[in-house]
Amino acid sequence: MAQLVGPLRKELADSLSSCRVLVVGAGGIGCELLKNLVLTGFKNIEVIDLDTIDVSNLNRQFLFQKKHVGKSKAQVAKESVLRFCPSANITAYHDSIMNPDYNVEFFRNFQLVMNALDNRAARNHVNRMCLAADIPLIESGTAGYLGQVTGQTECYECQPKPTQKTFPGCTIRNTPSEPIHCIVWAKYLFNQLFGEEDADQEVSPDTADPEAAWNLADAAARATASDQDGDIKRVSTKEWARSTGYDPVKLFNKLFKDDIMYLLTMDKLWKKRKAPLPLDWVEIQQHACSQEEACGTGLKDQQVLGVLGYAQLFQRSVETLRSQLREKGEGAELVWDKDDPPAMDFVTAASNLRMNVFSMNMKSRFDVKSMAGNIIPAIATTNAVIAGLIVLEGLKILNSDFEQCRTIFLNKQPNPRKKLLVPCALDPPNPNCYVCTSKPEVTVKLNVHKTIVQALQDKILKEKFGMVAPDVQIEDGKGTILISSEEGETEANNNKFLSDFGIRNGSRLQADDFLQDYTLLVNVLHSEELEKDVEFEVVGDAPDKAPTPSAPEEGKNIANGNKDSAQPSTSSKAAAEDDDILIVDSDEEPSSSTMETSPESSNRKRKHHDAETDDATSKRKRLDQQPADDDDEDIIALD
Repeated sequence: MAQLVGPLRKELADSLSSCRVLVVGAGGIGCELLKNLVLTGFKNIEVIDLDTIDVSNLNRQFLFQKKHVGKSKAQVAKESVLRFCPSANITAYHDSIMNPDYNVEFFRNFQLVMNALDNRAARNHVNRMCLAADIPLIESGTAGYLGQVTGQTECYECQPKPTQKTFPGCTIRNTPSEPIHCIVWAKYLFNQLFGEEDADQEVSPDTADPEAAWNLADAAARATASDQDGDIKRVSTKEWARSTGYDPVKLFNKLFKDDIMYLLTMDKLWKKRKAPLPLDWVEIQQHACSQEEACGTGLKDQQVLGVLGYAQLFQRSVETLRSQLREKGEGAELVWDKDDPPAMDFVTAASNLRMNVFSMNMKSRFDVKSMAGNIIPAIATTNAVIAGLIVLEGLKILNSDFEQCRTIFLNKQPNPRKKLLVPCALDPPNPNCYVCTSKPEVTVKLNVHKTIVQALQDKILKEKFGMVAPDVQIEDGKGTILISSEEGETEANNNKFLSDFGIRNGSRLQADDFLQDYTLLVNVLHSEELEKDVEFEVVGDAPDKAPTPSAPEEGKNIANGNKDSAQPSTSSKAAAEDDDILIVDSDEEPSSSTMETSPESSNRKRKHHDAETDDATSKRKRLDQQPADDDDEDIIALD
């Protein structure tokens, strides 16, 4: 294969051969990026991805073939690249970048870090690790035909990000970790059963063999099947449903029992996740109890039913939709509409049953309706363009051309200057960023008499401020430890109110995340006048972001659903498709600072110090929380 770039200056060419690069994610962008790096002359590359290869990846992740299905993305990507560039020195890790083993010292081994991720929690984490290690990070992302590449200067968390709206296809079909994943799956299911069938919306865990004769004995063989289909008869989801007469019980047992049992045969998926629990229709009916009744008060749509309630709703909605389909005649299709009661009932029931299977808290019909949206698939050409731009930005950094680094947007339509690629000068660090300033500090308004310690840890520090395993000390002159990352040390505090520890208006809390080498000072602003259903507010100019929680809630218990949300993915699989990107779809170029950044400002923002005490060092070593998997799959963006 020919080199991707022309002859480089000898000094730059030499630096490429000696430069150590870390690629985080081996999915859509990651495959293209690895190819580009070796063909440009990079020799020492390490790649990490927790995901395994799914059939749905094969249309754009060209380093993978059907025979690789079920294997580690990072390892297969390495092997594929070495076939056409055997001189490269590539190390592959089938693991999560959020594993404590990949600490600040690990990041300091590299001259460049390149993100090919798809979820915000993992991006936030890598951003903080690079700041702590003082290593340049090149961020990237895609969503359908849109994409962007960000170089240095302001950190990834300096500016507000749109609410995360993209999810990887393999996550949706195999390893959902958030309620929204189950809602998207349920919408896919509606279309496959009653609407317009779409191969990109497969809901079965075995897309290579959808709706084959369901024999679990050959599940492992089919998961790694070659291009030879043998005697397996392939039928569409709709054909199979019709053959059953749209029998609600058969549909239920296939979707929530047989398919889940099939997933359990893919044992590698559950080594670092809580395994799903199949549901059986007969058992649910036999074990009906008072716990299955709707809970809570208020409007019917705002109540959360139990498993039996959602199973019955599933049955009723399937019967209603079946009747509607028959009334329309042969070959008719239904169109999903969130305002159509039977369709909404179906998605509510199916998504909640799947949430239960994957150990997530279920949602009310109102909540499900508010989260439902449209789907946008990943585009291979966008990945290729973005990956090429990443390498070009990397060459600028290695050549010390910091003033030439740009944020580059790939637009869906040409701008007034007839350009699809729109470069923008990099902005300087946001002085109010709570990550890269020299002394990160925020003010949080809350009610100290109603906020419990568990909510401070999970909803504020982990979910809002992106910490993985925070330790919190009250600045009360006594050094009171409120939250410890060590399992069990402060568990007794979890359900106590902040006021029980003397925390009041004006109190200050020091939150430390030793894995991220990150300290955040939290100023407490007590208020009894928060809006209804608002538990806290961030006061001031701090960026308004809400990263996904990054770690399991209870010590070493690995679970897919962390209460209402879930562990983030950190490879290119869960990880947007989200690719948490800024979508530029206007006629004007995106706004950015008119000042070109200097090499100094472009290089560094915050300088982290190493652990200053033996205690801190030992705590970093003992840290053993394992956040969820990385993902980079199909992009699914919700409008």
